Amino acid sequence: MKYLIVGLGNPGTEYENTRHNIGFKTLDALAKASNVSFSQEKLAYRTTIKHKGRTFVLIKPTTFMNLSGKAVNYWLQKEKINKENLLVITDDLALPLGKLRLKPKGSDGGHNGLKDIQKVLNTNQYARLRFGIGNEFSKGKQVDYVLGEWTSEEQKLLPSLIEKSKDIVLSFATIGIQRTMNAFN
Repeated sequence: MKYLIVGLGNPGTEYENTRHNIGFKTLDALAKASNVSFSQEKLAYRTTIKHKGRTFVLIKPTTFMNLSGKAVNYWLQKEKINKENLLVITDDLALPLGKLRLKPKGSDGGHNGLKDIQKVLNTNQYARLRFGIGNEFSKGKQVDYVLGEWTSEEQKLLPSLIEKSKDIVLSFATIGIQRTMNAFN
């Protein structure tokens, strides 16, 4: 079985440690745990890992957040992966920091990356792992917040949260979304 795991974020060192790039960070941790590295390919940084007889194609789109759908659609087709085996990892302002929520489908929640994926795939019927980043910003400062770097307090929490995110991704492909949601949500 083959799965496409998409970590949302923006390419470039200036975005590397921003809240918006938690999808990239999670995939980096998965790749590191499997001792593989990403290579730059069409529309994304890509690598493959294996776990319990399953193949995980990990992509970090290089299209920038607001055009993520193009990369997702391309790699679904190129790898011949069904949408049921797609999981998108994204930051979520509506969840407090530390809250992780796996969902089988849903709205874009105002997230431009999810909005573009939904538009390009013409469906919201795909799994997403929402990584809570909180909403500790003043009115009109949302963009500054999501594109801002983690505070030192937040950085202390990240390793265990990323570890849990990795577990959710692997579980999604091995025991299915319903049992994974029961175990982690």
